[in-house]
Amino acid sequence: MEHCKLYQSHVLFPENQNLVIEGPVPPEQLSQLDFHPGLHAFRRPAEQHEALIEIAALPEGRIIITRDRNQIVGYVTFHYPDEQERWSEGQMEDLIELGAIEVAAEYRSLGLGQQMIRTAFEQGQMERYIVFTTEYYWHWDLKGSGLNVWEYRKMMERLMKVVDMEWYATDDPEICSHPANCLMVRIGSRVPLASQEQFDRLRFRQRFMY
Repeated sequence: MEHCKLYQSHVLFPENQNLVIEGPVPPEQLSQLDFHPGLHAFRRPAEQHEALIEIAALPEGRIIITRDRNQIVGYVTFHYPDEQERWSEGQMEDLIELGAIEVAAEYRSLGLGQQMIRTAFEQGQMERYIVFTTEYYWHWDLKGSGLNVWEYRKMMERLMKVVDMEWYATDDPEICSHPANCLMVRIGSRVPLASQEQFDRLRFRQRFMY
């Protein structure tokens, strides 16, 4: 499957021309940018920077960033699901995971997360994919945000709904392990019915026979 990556760029605030949202960004450009030290939700900043470069080099990989001048201050990743997770079992070429989203603390509340996600879907470039994200409460910055687990869950749902991602049921044990965890999905307009049915089989393993 050939993956179409259509570069987009936006200056969100006319008064601040240095704050730019862009992507998908190629690995060569990512390697030339600095990485904000506050981006450490998933691993150490230097290691996360390297992970973004590796994802961007994948055929299906997409990195959308917010940069302040020459420094990455936020990012969203898209890639095939991890081999250790059930979502990879079907080896579906048109199933893409929105894997991580992070914004440095002092840049939050500016709507950067929403705009990065919107940028990834511009010009219909994700219409051939089922895009999903798995939300686990233990990944959420409850302390830094001051939100409780349910408030944070609602915030993440609002974030994903900017591109019409919806809550989908599943019997995945990790998601079912806490009621705040959830699976959110967007099925592109050009996804064939066969892929949608295959994804349904991945969502539910424990089907009861009557």
